[in-house]
Amino acid sequence: MIRYANPWINGRGLALGVAMAFSMAPVTGPLAAADGIQTAGDILQYVLPVTAGGLTLAHRDGTGTLQLGESLALTMGVTYALKYTVQEPRPNGGGESFPSGHTSISFSAAEFMRKRYGWQYGVPAYAAAAFVGYSRLESRQHHLQDVMAGAGIGILSSYIFTRPFHGWDVSLEGDSKGFAVRLARSF
Repeated sequence: MIRYANPWINGRGLALGVAMAFSMAPVTGPLAAADGIQTAGDILQYVLPVTAGGLTLAHRDGTGTLQLGESLALTMGVTYALKYTVQEPRPNGGGESFPSGHTSISFSAAEFMRKRYGWQYGVPAYAAAAFVGYSRLESRQHHLQDVMAGAGIGILSSYIFTRPFHGWDVSLEGDSKGFAVRLARSF
């Protein structure tokens, strides 16, 4: 049986965002390749929370919008409080390395999508968030512990504030013999 669903549910929307991020990246030489990874990670740190916000709008989920805002506020508050308290140097010589802000915001959005709307959103979101973490290591902006701490802060912040969505799910299903519209509600 072939299942046709909302493109955000099966990750096409997030995949489009990732493809757009890579298409904006430079494509020549080894240094440009590293810059392309960094650029893609820089773009994805915005794509993930915007996607999460878009999902709350698509589901007409005002409670989810509030939960996302609380999660992101806590994530950024803890991240920047630690950055300016710990004063860890970056691998490239810069300052305020611990924890990774790119990674914390990305994992906060990914965990929000997973916990609020399910794994069909969470898997592609976590893959994109993991890429953001990788991009911070590859570009020598952070140490591994910075990225791991950022991921932990983001996940924990969203885990605290987010509750599963209990709304309507509409999907189309079909095969060679016919098709159907499925309307389901979670309680």
